[in-house]
Amino acid sequence: MDFSKNATERPEPFKTDIKGSVPNWLQGTLLRNGPGIFSVGDTSYEHWFDGMSLITSFSFKDGEITHRSRFLRGDTYNSNMDANRIMVSEMGTMAYPDPSKNFIFKAITFLNHTVPDFTDNGTSNIIRYGNDYFATAETNYIRKIDPVTLETQEKVDYLKYLPVNLATSHPHYDKEGNAYNIGTSIAEKGKTKYIIFKVPNISAKEKGKTVPALKKLEVISTIPCRSLLSPSYCHSIGFTDNYIIFVEQPFKLDILKMATAYIRKVNWASCMKFCPDENTLIHLIDRRTGKQVDVKYYTQSMVIYHHVNAFEDEGHIVFDVIAYNDDKLYDMFYLKNLKKDADTPSEVYTQPSFRRFALPITAETGFGVGENVVKLKYTTATAVKEKEGKFTCHSEVLCEDFELPRINYDYNGNKYQFVYGNIVEKSALSKQIAKFDTKTKTMLYWNEENCWPSEPIFVPRPNGESEDDGVVLSSVINSKPGQSSFLVILDGKTFKEVARAYVNAELYKDMHGIFIPKQN
Repeated sequence: MDFSKNATERPEPFKTDIKGSVPNWLQGTLLRNGPGIFSVGDTSYEHWFDGMSLITSFSFKDGEITHRSRFLRGDTYNSNMDANRIMVSEMGTMAYPDPSKNFIFKAITFLNHTVPDFTDNGTSNIIRYGNDYFATAETNYIRKIDPVTLETQEKVDYLKYLPVNLATSHPHYDKEGNAYNIGTSIAEKGKTKYIIFKVPNISAKEKGKTVPALKKLEVISTIPCRSLLSPSYCHSIGFTDNYIIFVEQPFKLDILKMATAYIRKVNWASCMKFCPDENTLIHLIDRRTGKQVDVKYYTQSMVIYHHVNAFEDEGHIVFDVIAYNDDKLYDMFYLKNLKKDADTPSEVYTQPSFRRFALPITAETGFGVGENVVKLKYTTATAVKEKEGKFTCHSEVLCEDFELPRINYDYNGNKYQFVYGNIVEKSALSKQIAKFDTKTKTMLYWNEENCWPSEPIFVPRPNGESEDDGVVLSSVINSKPGQSSFLVILDGKTFKEVARAYVNAELYKDMHGIFIPKQN
């Protein structure tokens, strides 16, 4: 598979060829986002994450499925296309002006990189704030899109509403539809901090009015960075009915190095540093008061991109994550590394593990120093008392080689059993998806020869009878000669194929996505 090949968009909807039968209750749209353009003119991106966004949709209506795709036409796309070269730097690719440009142009480019004005190339995910949907990477810019036509709409700058230079692509949503996210504020008034914020859902009164979703944004909590000039990289947070879990990991952005990266002719990604000798600090924040609990939780050094789920149980917070022992995952996605055979284990790749942590919410009294205070029967995770109000936590490993976790989101923040994800045993390029049972530790698999399935998304059946009553959707690249790629629909319980929709166009490797039910 050639991961550096430019995609072709197909903006008009067209019907797919369905084999099997699509459940009648499945009505809505699956949106997927990922990089689609890797070279412009004579210039090329070095890293797969840097490619310009291609948004794909599958719309489900009365047993039929239509497909379309469109490039995100933001400022980055327009600048690059107008100049016929990469003009806007991304995390893994520094853009330099055309050598023929004059001194003034080069000086402006230099200043834009000293205090980075980041890209609006939102390739990572599609998120919802209020009634609006946005393509997002992790910069201060998000791009509103039309979820039906996929047309690019206005650019939204978080900095107009709150001082964050970076924000994650994985917000959480409560039952009322309010969104919760975290951003990093770099050296604002001399302080570097993390800001947890809430974007309230649109009220009944505001329905039909064009109110910018972020206008009513509320700051829940501000957490100072452990080290002033190197904030921890954060890709997602944990979420329960009453708490938010933020893991401050020793995988950091070196701000001083970022400021000089352009003149040193290195990319911003090289300014990320993993500190294996440092521990990881876990913050537990009360969602309603914004206050951190008085207890300090530490664990070994690790790198987390994706939280799976979290819940409260008998005075504990149990939270599940996909964790790595180092920071090599990013390097695996340099295009030069992806060109190697995906079947041979990559030298730059280390496998993740699915880890469960258990945190006592209060500083337990009656326990001596050195004692484990976790008393939940179903986990071997421990929290050992170091002194009053300080615990060292050790996780239970539930399984290995599992990534891009998705759950029945109706169970988000609550006790749950099932997770759907990709098996990433030999490399991060997955050829198999799986359903994992966190209680029995058993796995069901789906794969097909020469096929590359995307992150699987679970869609619950309306008024379903159990947690896994629904379907799982995955966009599948089919590299068998003469055969089309397809969307596969699997039964959420049995993990057996229910139907597939062949697409008369190419599908491309993507990152994350969202299912929008019809009523939304």
